[in-house]
Amino acid sequence: MKKYLFLLFMLSVYSSSFSQISEHTFDEKVEITVKLNYAIYTPDGYKDSKEDFPLIVFLHGAGERGTDLSKVAIHGPLQYIRDGNKINSVILAPQCPEGVYWQPHEVVALVKKVIKENRIDKSRVYLTGLSMGGYGVWATGGEYPELFAAMAPVCGAIYRPVYTNISHIKDMPIWVFHGALDDVVLPENSNKMVKALKDAGSDVKYTLFSLANHNSWTETYNNPELYKWMLAQKKDKTK
Repeated sequence: MKKYLFLLFMLSVYSSSFSQISEHTFDEKVEITVKLNYAIYTPDGYKDSKEDFPLIVFLHGAGERGTDLSKVAIHGPLQYIRDGNKINSVILAPQCPEGVYWQPHEVVALVKKVIKENRIDKSRVYLTGLSMGGYGVWATGGEYPELFAAMAPVCGAIYRPVYTNISHIKDMPIWVFHGALDDVVLPENSNKMVKALKDAGSDVKYTLFSLANHNSWTETYNNPELYKWMLAQKKDKTK
């Protein structure tokens, strides 16, 4: 019975608050064809409001790849909302195809398309993700720092180009999360990134959960302080 109720709830949420697309193109300097299913959550009041809303981009982990779009709500901000909480932000959750990893240019092409087609405050676009998605945060935020006001990678592996050239993200508000007992993506990954950022002058925040293994995302995304911190960040439009 519980399983039935869960499925019924998910179907009602996806039919009323989420939309998806299988393919799109974004033409800037070069046309990029992107094949990413995605879900979009819109908060209470979005439909009737004329204001621009912040946008949280969430990148899932390796286990949620594929074609079952409901998997993007198993963890992270959408799961937090599914549990009855509220976030006053549009949330974009793309789904990575099976057998591949997050590609920064594809993620950014989708983000720009969503910004163009929705009422989004361009100075308040945020990037977060877990495990493979944490790697995707370092990769995407590292290559396109001008797009994001803040980012929060969770138990993500080091993205080497970012690690060796940290200067372009040192001024971005960043909150890193990891489990001290993680034996899938070792905490040394986050330790090294945080040290490199601090050595470059960053005031990066770092939460290392002493008793958490790889699922440090549970404590991370269940913490309302994460969303409060994230939504308080605003990009300087003059830069």
